[in-house]
Amino acid sequence: MPFNILVAVCVVYVAGLFLVAFVAERRAANGRSSWLRSPLVYTLSLSVYCTAWTFYGAVGYAARSGLEFLTIYLGPTLVLVGWWWALRKLVRIGKTQRITSVADLISSRYGKSNTLGVIVTLLAVVGTTPYIALQLQSVTLSFSVFAESDTLGWAPMDLNATSLWVAAGLALFTVLFGTRNLDANEQHHGVVTAIAVEAVVKLVALLAVGVFVVWGVAGGVEGMMDRIASSPLAQTRFAGGRWAGLTFLSAAAVLTLPRMFQVLVVENADERHLATASWAFPLYLFLMSLFVVPIAVVGLASQPAGANPDLFVLTVPLSLGQEGLATLAFLGGFSSATSMVIVAAIALSTMVSNHIVMPLWLSWQSAGATVSGDVRRVVLGARRVSIGGVLVLGYLYYRLTGGSEALAAIGLISFAGVAQVLPALLGGIFWRGATKRGAVAGLVTGFAIWAYALFLPSFGAGGGMSAALLADGPWGIDWLRPQGLFGFAGMDPLIHAMFWSLLLNTFFFFAVSLSGFPSPLERLQGAQFVNVFEHSSGAHGWVHGAAEAEDLLMMSQRILGPEKAQGLFQREAVAQGKVGYLPDTPPAFLERLERELAGSVGAATSHAMVGQIVGRSSVSVEDLMAVADETAQMMEYSSQLEAKSEELSRTARQLREANEKLTELSVQKDAFLSQISHELRTPMTSIRAFSEILMDGRTLSEAEFSRYSSIIHEEAIRLTRLLDDLLDLSVLENGQVSLNRQPGNLRDLIDRAVAATGSLDGAGRLKINRARAAEDLALLTDTDRLSQVFINIIANAQKYCNAAEPELRIRARRTGQGIVVDFIDNGSGIPKKSQSIIFEKFSRLSDRNAAGGAGLGLAICKEIMQNLGGDIAYLPGQGGAAFRVRLPMAEAQAA
Repeated sequence: MPFNILVAVCVVYVAGLFLVAFVAERRAANGRSSWLRSPLVYTLSLSVYCTAWTFYGAVGYAARSGLEFLTIYLGPTLVLVGWWWALRKLVRIGKTQRITSVADLISSRYGKSNTLGVIVTLLAVVGTTPYIALQLQSVTLSFSVFAESDTLGWAPMDLNATSLWVAAGLALFTVLFGTRNLDANEQHHGVVTAIAVEAVVKLVALLAVGVFVVWGVAGGVEGMMDRIASSPLAQTRFAGGRWAGLTFLSAAAVLTLPRMFQVLVVENADERHLATASWAFPLYLFLMSLFVVPIAVVGLASQPAGANPDLFVLTVPLSLGQEGLATLAFLGGFSSATSMVIVAAIALSTMVSNHIVMPLWLSWQSAGATVSGDVRRVVLGARRVSIGGVLVLGYLYYRLTGGSEALAAIGLISFAGVAQVLPALLGGIFWRGATKRGAVAGLVTGFAIWAYALFLPSFGAGGGMSAALLADGPWGIDWLRPQGLFGFAGMDPLIHAMFWSLLLNTFFFFAVSLSGFPSPLERLQGAQFVNVFEHSSGAHGWVHGAAEAEDLLMMSQRILGPEKAQGLFQREAVAQGKVGYLPDTPPAFLERLERELAGSVGAATSHAMVGQIVGRSSVSVEDLMAVADETAQMMEYSSQLEAKSEELSRTARQLREANEKLTELSVQKDAFLSQISHELRTPMTSIRAFSEILMDGRTLSEAEFSRYSSIIHEEAIRLTRLLDDLLDLSVLENGQVSLNRQPGNLRDLIDRAVAATGSLDGAGRLKINRARAAEDLALLTDTDRLSQVFINIIANAQKYCNAAEPELRIRARRTGQGIVVDFIDNGSGIPKKSQSIIFEKFSRLSDRNAAGGAGLGLAICKEIMQNLGGDIAYLPGQGGAAFRVRLPMAEAQAA
């Protein structure tokens, strides 16, 4: 096939993946994601384990080492079949703790330590780099096969440039669909769906080549068995130690590879899907491995001596004139490589942004967690740059190693690297005595030995190490040779490095953990992780501190987004029997808030950000009494006591609030009588006084007569307006108002309100900032009443916004429940103590004796919105005075 046609096929295929991912993202955004969260899609997404290594490299592995390639499939099969209960535990921990990556899991378990998060992130980046290089190498090699066979079409001069273009294309796809937004669940429906499609493509492609080889070349199963019996593969020796080591390594990879943790734990929508995956994924692996040996045998027999066995999947069909089948095989290998790189880049970028970039950025901000601006942009920007950086590292490794290593050898180096996380991970979820110091000691030791004994030697002599160091050890010390540590020479280099790194890693992990005692927070997190099925609701890790709900809301909005953060705070306020967006901040709410934030920025960063605002230690030794005794009797007693305590607290709060409400009503009654008498007496006194002057009979000049008459007229209008407002409010409160619902447009109503209030402020001192395009929303409502609400809000901003350059932002949007319109000025806002009374009658925050309205405006607005089926509320945490007007779906119908 001409090379340019192959490139066109790749472009069309990638465009199809873009379309699949885009449609899946749109369906998920619209709430139509039931099939996206099915067990089938989840199981197929696990196929990201099957990279170019298992597609191309397994055949090459079989050609070189016989059946040893099966160890790469045996490990995951044993984990899914025999350890699904441990996987279920990981998934449950991931859900309850809002875990975003394997680094986040380790960090959260060991006292939410960002130090551990950084160590695991660096280990994952370095350990995954060879794997990304493997994918780039496989795509480059597969392109080279078609380029060499192309004698008529266009072929590239430098195939190394091909890997660079592939890396750039993968980075673009990953950025577009892996960092479109900051999801608090860190789930990427578009990417996962595209991965599931690629899983089908690579399985069909490999099976197609296998069927062709068995029945098209060998003449059937019997002929194929005869070929296998007479091939060199039948003479390969079984090395029990290496088989056991590789099986263990591949099993560890399922738990510790960043991409596998991403799809297995983070992207899991329902832990019951593991029941399906426990048999369906091993079946998938069986099908992927079914024809590996036949393809290898036919390749060895039909291809020239010295041909690269990693490419038999392509070269065998091509050499037999099956260009269409070879193209399908190419797309299968391309799918295997791209799916791995995309998911790995997403997982690594999340780890880098959450555990390296965000903590650094937060430490550089003088305002700390309450820094202004949208933090989500910083996080997404960091992830996009990280994706590019990860792919650049993979490309550099590919170029530095010369791309000469067998695919399987590169993959095993990566497996051994990420396996260093295993002791800390398993120890953390099964042993409460594991400590942060032990995890750090084990990880650093294991990482150092892996890098010294396996990773750096993979660059070859003169690459990462000198030839003398590789041959004789440092300073000529033979027992410190990278591939002969402690005098154990002659071992397979991979098994040698894996054995010593994991052995010393595990030893230091347990030794250092046993030599100390976990911190209070580690003990608390340990109980939550080890006993996750008993404590899925979570424990309270915060003591009471001086946390202002408004500060927490401001911070949360900049990470979760305004709508999600405001919804979280409003639900908590309603649960506490309060109105508005500012609940009390008990430890339970702080814990829940921290976990919501952890879904976006990681456990360690969210813990630090909440801690900066709370200003108190998160947990004390006394707090650990709740988890000190693990007997069933004590747990039941504790549960009952906690329930009683919560019930008493709730009753006491309700009584307190009822008492405060009665006191407030009494004060309001007195204030109402005083204010109404004041508001009525003032104009009546003026009318009486100036009427007496006119009736006195004194000779008045024409100017005096006119002025006194005008005062009487103005005071009469003021008195009439006050009585009209009182009557209007009374009618609204009694529900006697008749609404004149008619079609309208939100933008037209806001235009009318702005124009009407313009006459109230001749100086034009208030700047109106609007997004007019977003206001083009059809309504079916009482347009006059709704305009009255808008006019009152804008007029209040004109009167009371105390900024040097007053500005009012008006933002409208449609939500699932209707239409929301926000009015936010840039003044100092309304004090917290006054926010709960601004909608009461005669509530005026300025001087009550000053000229102005009677304080009925917002009370009328509230009654209007209630009659329209919506509401109006003060929105805290916006930097200035902010009001939110909500219209229900019934009012937001198309005209």
